[in-house]
Parts: sequence; C-alpha cells; structure tokens
Amino acid sequence: MKLKLLSLALTLIMIIGCAYGCKAAGDYNGATNDNMAMIPGAPEGALDGNEPTNPDYEYDEVIENGFISPTENANSTFSLDRNTASYTFARKILNMNAKVSQNSVRIEEYVNYFNYDYQRPTDEALAITTTLSACPWNSQSNLLTIGISAQEIEFSQRKRNNLVFLIDVSGSMYGDDRLGLVQQAFCMLTENLADDDIVSVVTYASGVRVAAEGMLGANKTQIANVLHDLQAGGSTAGAGGIQLAYQTAEKYFIEGGNNRVILATDGDFNVGIRNKNDLNEFISSKRNLGVWLSVLGVGMYNTSDVTMKTLAENGNGNYGYLDSVEEARKLLVTEMGGTLVTVAKDCKINVTFNSEAVNKYRLIGYETKMMSVEDFENYEKDAGEIGSGHTVTAVYEVVLNENAQGIVADIEIRYKDPESEEQKNTFAQVTTQLLNEEANEDTVFIGCVTEFGLILRNSEYKGDASFNSVIARLSGLQCVVGEYKDDFKAEFLTLVQKAKTIYSVD
Repeated sequence: MKLKLLSLALTLIMIIGCAYGCKAAGDYNGATNDNMAMIPGAPEGALDGNEPTNPDYEYDEVIENGFISPTENANSTFSLDRNTASYTFARKILNMNAKVSQNSVRIEEYVNYFNYDYQRPTDEALAITTTLSACPWNSQSNLLTIGISAQEIEFSQRKRNNLVFLIDVSGSMYGDDRLGLVQQAFCMLTENLADDDIVSVVTYASGVRVAAEGMLGANKTQIANVLHDLQAGGSTAGAGGIQLAYQTAEKYFIEGGNNRVILATDGDFNVGIRNKNDLNEFISSKRNLGVWLSVLGVGMYNTSDVTMKTLAENGNGNYGYLDSVEEARKLLVTEMGGTLVTVAKDCKINVTFNSEAVNKYRLIGYETKMMSVEDFENYEKDAGEIGSGHTVTAVYEVVLNENAQGIVADIEIRYKDPESEEQKNTFAQVTTQLLNEEANEDTVFIGCVTEFGLILRNSEYKGDASFNSVIARLSGLQCVVGEYKDDFKAEFLTLVQKAKTIYSVD
C-alpha cells in the first residue's frame, strides 16, 4: 500500500511540475556516500574521489591521436557531428563530487556543447571560420580551430515532424532523474511542436506497447497526459521495442518530412535485438528508408555509453545526455531545430597540411570518428549529421616550421543535401597571416575547454595544462563573466573550479 501511495504521489508531483513549465527534476548534486544507495547501480565509494568501477559502466576506449608529420601523411580526415553527451555526463559526475572516467572524455563533445559566433552561411548549408593562435599549454605549438556553422531554418519553413518517443520504463528508470526527467523533456518538446506534427509513444520494459499513436501536435494536453501516466517497473526485456517504434514511425511516415524515433533510456536496455551488430544493421537499414534515430541518455552507473553513441551514429541522429531539466530545455526547446532538423547529411572533413609550413600536427578529439581518404572520397560512406543553426568545431595542435610563411592547410568539407542527396562541398584555406590576428573570445574559450578536457583525460599531450590557467583565462572573458554572459559558458567556469577541488591539483 505504501508503494502505491508513493507512486501516486510521484505521479501527482510530475503532473503539477509540467503544468507549471516542467520545473527542474531532483538531481544528485552535492550527494554524499550516505545517500549514494539511493542512486540505482551506484558503485561503492564512487564519491570518494575514485573512478566508478561498475562493470556495466561501458565506454569506447579512446586512444588519443598523436602528432603526425605532413611529409608522412598530409591528410587528416574524420566524420563531423554535434553530439554533446560526453560533456553533460562529466558535468553530472563532477557535480556529484566524483572524478570523471578518462575514457568518457571525448574532447570534441566538450567543445561542441557550446555555441560560437562563427560566420553564418549565405548560399550553402555550411560555412567555415578558422583561427590560428598560441597554444596555452605548449609554447612550441599553435592551435588551429576550424569552426563550422550551419544554416538556420526558420520555424515556419521547417518540415513536418513524425516523432516516436521510445521510452524505457523498466525498473532501473525509476526516479526523478530518470523517467521523471524523460517525461518532462518530452512534455517540453511536445509543447513546442506544430499543430500538424505527429507524435506516438512506445514503451518497453518486461513487454512493449504503443501508449499513443498518430496524435497530432495540436493535442498537446492529451500527449502530456499519456507521458505522465507512464510508470517505471519490471525487467528490461522489451523484445521488439525498437521494431515496434520503427513500425509506428513507418505507419505515419511523412514523405519529405522529419521521421524520427527518439530513444530515451538509462542505457541498461534490451530493445529486442540482442546482437549489437544486428541492431546497428537494423537501424542503418531504417535510416536508409528515411526514419532516423536520436538517443537521450539519463541516469548513471548502468549506462552503456558506447552502445547509445553507436546507435545514434548509425541512425543519423544526435546523442545527448540529460543531467537536468535545464539540459532537456536546451536540447529539445532552445536547440530544437538543430536537434530535429538536419541541414547537412553525411558530413566529413579533410584537412591537408602543407609540409613547407607545418612540422607536425595533432587532431584533438574525434578519435572514434576517424576516416580514411578513401572513405572521404566514397559518396556512399556514412558520416555525421549537422542540424539547423548548429556550430561544430575541430581543434588541432600544430607545430610550425621555423619562419613558416604562407599556406598552413587546405580544408574541404563534403556533405549531402538531406532531401536531394546531392553532394556539396565547402572549402577554406588557413595561412600564417592568421597569426597576426588577436584571438577573439570564442578562440580563447575553445582553448580553455580543450585544455580542461586534456586535464581530465590526464593526456600525455597536456604539457603545462592546469586548472588555474583555465580559470584565469575564463575569468577575463565577457561571455563568461560580463554583462551579456552566456549562462552555459559561465557555468563552465564554476565546473572547472569544482573539478580543481575534486582533483586537488592546481
């Protein structure tokens, strides 16, 4: 009886919360080991400053890119996307006073979490902005930043949405920071959909079911009620969950529209296809039919980060991690166009370094997204997607030859128009002339985020990197502490200060 009353109380709280703008769900900021048992799957001692040791805490192994001489290989090629889960997951861990697992640090996702004031495209979907500046942690190097900005599609001009919310409602999803947060997130997204958009809800736990199908966006209250009625319980054995979600998406398929499944889970899931390769192949086949997949992660300690990232990449979608209701609002409301509307498909970049100017170079991040020149040339090769209004950044540490002059690198980005599949190209060239330009705030901030990631990774390339250096530079930026500060960039300064205390180093 007590459990039933508790469940009813929690449901009423969630309903009231969404009715008043989806107020922030409870999180575990400031948690202690005494209340750690409240967090499902939390490893013993996780808040003692040690890395989590739970065997289900699964990441790709990240082997950092090393320095390369352009005389040996002048081409650096990789896939571009705007995933941000690695940064928000680290934020969650640090706010629990715990250290971040080194393999969870994908530095490009830290950098790409933030928006930058890059030159916007005019006639094409993408535009490139480059800078060349001193490297803060290595006096012998320079930082080359390549900023890509995407065309922004006006709300009135966007495609119709056919969305299927595929929600894990197994027992491990119990809690305000799991199912409760997912309910609020989808509630906010629904509130911002057009009246002619289509929404369906599919759930999985011990079984699977269609909780709602083919509902028009005009029926916002009814959709919200369906979401509020969901309760977590049972095992994670939803055989056919992913198939049912795609079936539903195909049933209401909008020709020329945005047809997308959005999977929300804590990562401890079985959606009906046990073999990971078979699951990836299934999702890839649906992608080719025009139904894409995005993934939202919640919770922790039973999270299969590697699986969720792989699913999103194979599904032509985004991978985001929700650590708060504010993050849900950022991903699904403020940046809804970028999250749901793709303007450049299969994006890949090739940077060709000039050996006459460059002694050696190193790409920072993107280790799991590297490609060969043959892949770059292959029209059929799948790559990342960039959404409306998004910015994407790549950072290189470059050692120039003595008295280097002229061309440093040539840049080419290849992508497809999402509708016509026509291949497009965007070009840029980097010269030593950029060294004469004063580093702007975006360049300084990107250097700070990159240095922070190197410290958390305990990178062999971190040189003189330190928390104090990052904090000092951030404290002088208008976008961090000025009158017109960016709240997320200001929060980053607080996070670095917190990490300094946790790691007990300068």
